Amino acid sequence: MFDFLVMWDWIAFAVRWLHVITAMAWIGASFYFIALDLMLKPSPALPEGASGEEWEVHGGGFYRTVKYNVAPSEMPEHLTWHKWQSYTTWLSGAALLMIVYWVGGEIFLLDPNRADISLFLGILISAGSLGIGWLAYDFMCKSKLADHPTILMLLLFVILVIMSWGYNQVFTGRAALLHLGAFTATIMTANVFFQIMPNQRIVVKDLMEGRTPDAKYGKIAKVRSTHNNYLTLPVIFLMLSNHYPLSFATEYSWIIAALIFLTGVTIRHYFNTMHKTGKGPHWTWAVTVLLFIAIAWLSTAPMGDTYEEAEARAFTPYEEQFVQAATWEDARQIVMGNCSMCHAREPVWPGMMWAPRNVVLETDQDIARHAQQIVLHAGYSGAMPPPNAVSTMTPENRAILVAWYNEATRGAE
Repeated sequence: MFDFLVMWDWIAFAVRWLHVITAMAWIGASFYFIALDLMLKPSPALPEGASGEEWEVHGGGFYRTVKYNVAPSEMPEHLTWHKWQSYTTWLSGAALLMIVYWVGGEIFLLDPNRADISLFLGILISAGSLGIGWLAYDFMCKSKLADHPTILMLLLFVILVIMSWGYNQVFTGRAALLHLGAFTATIMTANVFFQIMPNQRIVVKDLMEGRTPDAKYGKIAKVRSTHNNYLTLPVIFLMLSNHYPLSFATEYSWIIAALIFLTGVTIRHYFNTMHKTGKGPHWTWAVTVLLFIAIAWLSTAPMGDTYEEAEARAFTPYEEQFVQAATWEDARQIVMGNCSMCHAREPVWPGMMWAPRNVVLETDQDIARHAQQIVLHAGYSGAMPPPNAVSTMTPENRAILVAWYNEATRGAE
């Protein structure tokens, strides 16, 4: 039977697909142009106003790229602007944030063990916090700190650490890291929208109107683009983190996120130096490995409530609708008999140390809280339990889970 929940999940999948595709395009273009800029070499055959060129071969063809310090003396008829990769990535990411963490806020956004706040307040914090980083960062970039790029980057790192800690005090572990990624991505896209693109438009307009463009606009755009380059790898990690409980479901997940930003700097420093000089500093890999070992060690610290604490916790209104359904007991027995051996605070499945994606299904509160995930993964689809798991999940049991979810949610409408 076709259900709105199924369609909604497919919409979320489609938006996530778009987000990944556009992010690949943006990141690819960013990495390419940073590398290209660093590989440019002077040549006696360069046209007037050009600072360097690079010859490349790809797909059976040869390409010659020439960079002008400010702009060519005459504008070409066709000019490609690299902006929509960034805009579409941010817009699709914002839509995905709303779908998963606002609409699904009772499950994925709020953690009553951290902050007992309403979903509306949680959404306000989610939305409002994203712009704070850009305002603070942009203010610093326009201040005298712009003459001290190292200090500027250190202050940006401090802001990111503070936000990592702050998100961790309010949201679930996975939502905290995801929001830190969105916070950083907002800075990156705002750099493109408010600085890089406007400065490029000023240069183009000056050329079209016969004026000599000021070189400062290109310099500003390059600085912001370089900052984006160093922030890219941590953002990718944070966006992937929700699939790995070791990154988000530990006591020190906010420190893990902070260290990831440092690994992003060491990795990009190696490649940026290599593109510029032909040889990267190998010490950066040693530092990266040490940081990664520290991250792995921090991930072993437990986090989350115990079985007794979870069982003693009062049901939220969202959870109550599921335990009050007439089919609740049947659904509960199916979950306990087929899912809880792995989805437990201490899984009993051999070799499994943590519940997959940190979804725990031991208490009535646990099962009710994750009702939507249960029906999608074990009701409508056969994703769970895994084929090699010892279970009694029959088609009839899956139908019961679907009936339970539909009864609970439609009864609440």
